[in-house]
Amino acid sequence: MKLISKHLLAVAAATLAVGAQADINVGVTVSATGPAASLGIPEKNTFTLLPTTIAGQKVNYIVLDDASDTTQAVANTRKFITEHKVDVVVGSTVTPNSLAMIDVVSEAQTPMVSMAASARIVEPVDAKKRWVFKTPQNDIMMALAIATHMASQGVKSVGFIGFADAYGEGWYGEFNKIAGIKGLTIVASERYNRTDTSVTGQVLKLMAAKPDAVLVAGSGTPAALPQKSLKERGYTGKMYQTHGVANNDFLRVGGKDVEGTFLPSGPVLVTAQLPADHPVKKSAADYQAKYEAAFGKGTVSTFGGHAWDAGQLLAAAIPVALKTKAQPGTPAFRAALRDALEGLKEVPGAHGVFNMSPNDHLGLDQRARVMVKIENGTWKYQP
Repeated sequence: MKLISKHLLAVAAATLAVGAQADINVGVTVSATGPAASLGIPEKNTFTLLPTTIAGQKVNYIVLDDASDTTQAVANTRKFITEHKVDVVVGSTVTPNSLAMIDVVSEAQTPMVSMAASARIVEPVDAKKRWVFKTPQNDIMMALAIATHMASQGVKSVGFIGFADAYGEGWYGEFNKIAGIKGLTIVASERYNRTDTSVTGQVLKLMAAKPDAVLVAGSGTPAALPQKSLKERGYTGKMYQTHGVANNDFLRVGGKDVEGTFLPSGPVLVTAQLPADHPVKKSAADYQAKYEAAFGKGTVSTFGGHAWDAGQLLAAAIPVALKTKAQPGTPAFRAALRDALEGLKEVPGAHGVFNMSPNDHLGLDQRARVMVKIENGTWKYQP
C-alpha cells in the first residue's frame, strides 16, 4: 500500500511539473550611471511601469547598470544568460555597448532588443543579427530629416562634430550619404570623446571652415559641450543636434547656449503638440501619462520611450511564442520568441508603429520622427 501511495505521489508530482510553466525572465542592461546616465535613468525608470504578467505568464525584469561601459555591458549580458537563464536581453542604452553584446546573444541564441540608435546594430540581418532587434529610429531616418530641414533653411555648407565612437562614425556615414542629395557640402569633420571636458581645437577648425550650420552627433549631456564652445567663440550659424539629446537634462546643461537648436525626435517628445490625427499621438500619450504619474510632470523623455517600446514589442511577441507550447527558460522558447518578434505587425509604441520582417529588425517608418526646435528652454514641434 505504501509503495502504491508513493507511486501515486510521484506521478502527481510529475504531472504538476509538466503542467507548471516557468517564469519568463528578461535581462535588462542600462547605462544608469556614467556619461550616458541621462539616457539610461529614464529607461531604468520605465521598466518599473511594464507589465509583470503577460498572457497569464509571470514576467521578471532583471535590471543591471552597465555604467555606460562596454565591458560591463558584455559582463551583464553573460550573467543574464549563464546565471539567470533569461529568455530575452534588452539593452544597452548606447551603440558601442549594444554592438559588443551581439556576439554573446547570438552565440547563446537568445533574442536581444537594443535601445540604442545605430543601424549597425541590426543591419545587415545576418546569422548573428537575426537574434537582434532595436527600438530607436535608425540614423539614416533622422539624418534625412535634418538634411531636408537644412535645405529648406537655405543651408549649403555644414560642419560636423561627433563622438569618436560607433555613434559618431555611424552618424557621419549616414549624413554624408544624404548631404550631397540635398545640396549640402560637409566642409569640416571633427570628433571628440564622451568624457572630454574641452573641444577647443575641434571648434577652432569648425569656425575656420565658416559653415552655414553645424551638426553635433552626440547623445546625452556630453553633446552640449561642442555647442557651448561654439557659442563662446561667437558662432552665429544654425545648430543641429541628433535625436540623442532629446531629454530635459540636455536642456538643463545646455541652457541658453542651445536655444534655437533644431533636431529630429520621436513624436513622444512633443506629444501634446502633435496634430489630433497623428498616428502615434494616442500611444505616445499613453506612455507619457503613465511615466509622469510615476515620476512627475514634464519628466518624460524619448529615451524612456525606447524602453517602453521594447516592452510593447515583448508584450506583443510573448503571447505568440507561448502558443507554440515551448517552455520559458528553454532554447525552444527563445527561438519562438525571436520568430514572434520578427513577425510583429502594426504594434503602436511611444515613438512609432512597428512592422518587423526578416530583413527589417527595427520596423519603423517616417511616422516615427518629427522635427523640433529648442525654444525658450523647451521643445517646440515644427510642422
